[in-house]
Parts: sequence; C-alpha cells; structure tokens
Amino acid sequence: MPDHSSELINDLNSFWMPFTANRQFKSNPRMLTKAKDMHYKTIDGRSILDGTAGLWCVNAGHARPKIISAIQKQVTELDYAPAFQMGHPKAFELANKITDITPKNLNKVFYTNSGSESVETALKIALAYHKLNGEGSRTRLIGRERGYHGVNFGGISVGGIVANRKMFGTLLTGVDHLPHTHQLDKNAFSKGQPKYGAELADDLERIAMLHDPSTIAAVIIEPIAGSTGVLIPPLGYLERIREICDKYGFLLIFDEVITGFGRLGSPFAADFFKVTPDIMSTAKGLTSGVIPMGAVIVKDNIHHKFMNGPENLIEFFHGYTYSGNPIAAAAGIGTLETYSEENLLSRGSSLANYWEEKLHSLSDHPYVMDIRNIGLIGAIELQPIDGAPTKRAFNAFLKAFEKGCLIRTTGDIIALSPPLIISKNQIDELVNCVGEVLKEIE
Repeated sequence: MPDHSSELINDLNSFWMPFTANRQFKSNPRMLTKAKDMHYKTIDGRSILDGTAGLWCVNAGHARPKIISAIQKQVTELDYAPAFQMGHPKAFELANKITDITPKNLNKVFYTNSGSESVETALKIALAYHKLNGEGSRTRLIGRERGYHGVNFGGISVGGIVANRKMFGTLLTGVDHLPHTHQLDKNAFSKGQPKYGAELADDLERIAMLHDPSTIAAVIIEPIAGSTGVLIPPLGYLERIREICDKYGFLLIFDEVITGFGRLGSPFAADFFKVTPDIMSTAKGLTSGVIPMGAVIVKDNIHHKFMNGPENLIEFFHGYTYSGNPIAAAAGIGTLETYSEENLLSRGSSLANYWEEKLHSLSDHPYVMDIRNIGLIGAIELQPIDGAPTKRAFNAFLKAFEKGCLIRTTGDIIALSPPLIISKNQIDELVNCVGEVLKEIE
C-alpha cells in the first residue's frame, strides 16, 4: 500500500481551529514545530521570540528540564488513575505545593483541566455553598462587562464579551454585569494601576439593591481583564468590591487564570493587590502550559460546609474524568519546583520598571492611542481603521510574526505577556520589533 501519511499531515482541511480565522490561516499557515526557553521554531526553521508565553501560560519558558523529567518519569510509573473514590500521591503532593503559595485560608484545591472548567467549578461551588448554608435564595451571579471567563455556558454567561455570547442563546438566567473599568479619556498611558475609576465598584451595590442582596451568590472578576486588552483595576477598585461582598454576604471569586503563578511579580494577583477572594480559579501557569490542568482554590470555611453530612456519601457531585491526572500533577509539581528554584514567582517585580519604561517608549508611534502595563503584562491600544475594526492590530500580528516575534491581538489591542524568564535584552528585542511593526502598518 502507498504511504499517504505525509499527505495527511500536510492536509489542513480536517482541523477546525479554535478562535482562529481558519480560511486566512490555511491560506498562509503559521506552523510552529519546536520550542525552547524564550523561542519557538517555525516549520521553515525561523526563530520566533515568544512575547505572549504561548497563550498567557508558558510562564516558566519552553521545554524546561525539571518539567520534562517529571512528565517522563510519571508516564512510566502511573499513566492514569481515576480521581473518583480513588487517589494517587502526586495529586495530593501538588495540592500541598499549591496551598504553600496561596493567600491565607485558601487551602483546599479542586482540580480541573482548563480555565473554563475552573470557572464552571467555582460558580458551582459558590451556588452549592449557599444552599448548604441555608441560603438557597442566593442563586444570582454577577460578572463584568469585557470580562472573559472561558467558553462554557457558565463562563460566557458571567463573561462580558459580545462575540463569545451572541451565538449561543439565552445562556444562564439570573446573571448581571458590572461595568468595565476602561476609561481611555481619563486613564490613557497609565503606568500601573490607573487613578480614576474606583467608584465604578459602587455599581455592585446598585445591582444588589436592584435584585435584593439576599439573591446574589457570588461576584466573579478577573483582577486584570486580559482577553479584551489588559484592563487594569483602578486604585481602590478591588478593595471596594471586596468590601461590598463582605457587607452583603456575596462570595468573591477571582479568575486568576492569566494572573496566577507570577505574572505580576507575586504568586497571585490577590497577593499583588492585597485583596483576598473566597474562591480562586487558576489554570495555564499551573503547568506552564505543558499539560492541560486547572485548579480551584477555596477558603477552608467553604470546604468545611460540604463536610457535614454522612461520611460515606459524596459531598459534591462534580468533577472531571481527568481531575488530578497523574501526568498533569507531575507536570504541576515540576513547574512549581522550577518557579521556586529560579524565583520566577517574584521575578516579574524586578523587571516591571524596565518593562514599563520600554513599553511606554512606543507612545509616540503611529496609531498608538494608549499603552498600559502592570507586572509583566502590557497592552498597546491602536486606533482602529474606519469600517474595519480589528484589521490594523491583526496586520500588526502578521507582520510581527514575519519579523520573528509572537504577539497577541484582541480587537485593536496588542497584548504582551512574555515568559517570566525573559531577559532585559529580550525585552528590548520584543519592544523594538513591535516598534518597527507600528511604523510599517497602515
């Protein structure tokens, strides 16, 4: 029989790609074949500087030895074990390592396989907690405009991105949304947290009065809204949200899928902003993107509420076939050990000022409407092309790839979030690349 394997590999028709302009991609594919440390290699052998940590997730850099070794060893020992009424050592070891770095009283870990699943899990825990607490009327969930909480029905219901919602019906009922905090007219070119906008948190109290506070279960917020262009919380905003939640008994959920594991120069955004949620959703950086895995971390008092029935009965009817998967757990342990040994969870704080200086050096470049930054995150907002929104930024993405740099675009915003191992010279290279692109696009 003839060997058609090479033909199959080169046939791009079967794979329906996620969040992708499929026809554009397949007409001119951008194929990555290898990765090491700060760089990808393309199918034609070019080196691409990773300015996005893959997709906000490769915090430790690519192909790190301790993570690779952990996976290789685990797959020879135990490839899979069910997490339903069974266990394996690595899942417990990883949970302990996670809670070693979480804020105080966030000590219980529920495993998922992605950020989307972490959000769904967090919302279900919040609803179930109130029911067990004798407050079954608390069923409403509050999200935020321009928030991204994954792609499952709960996540898109509390999320606030139009394109993620418009095709999928009425979604969950009993959901309301806070306004977003992006005020370009007042806060353009802010360095770190913007000065204006803390008062927008007061809308939570207005929403509470509209529905009655006794009906609201939880408020879910990204400390930094990443997917709609790095929207940084104004000074005092998160503190006010926490205050209102405490006042009325709402659980506060932080979606830390992009901010967790060192992105801001601290283990979590909760540490950076000194605001502790009741529940925290994580994924991405937990395994440095190597194996899909997420984790929801909850306060002790929430977990304890589930532990009051007969000991032989299941306390929480929820979970996933791959919750705490052995190979994923091993990858998580290897990742957290890499973070610890190389001080990566705090490294962003030592680079933040340099990162800020370099990013804002682009403020006078063509089409730049705003630049914002915090930790090792940055965004460059571009003036849209009349009648063709998103086109200018997408053209910047394509041109940057041609020049050897990977950036991410959302709408007409360039978002940057490099691996935490990035050097100052590589920051220079990345920013210079973006600067050249801005001068060449139309």
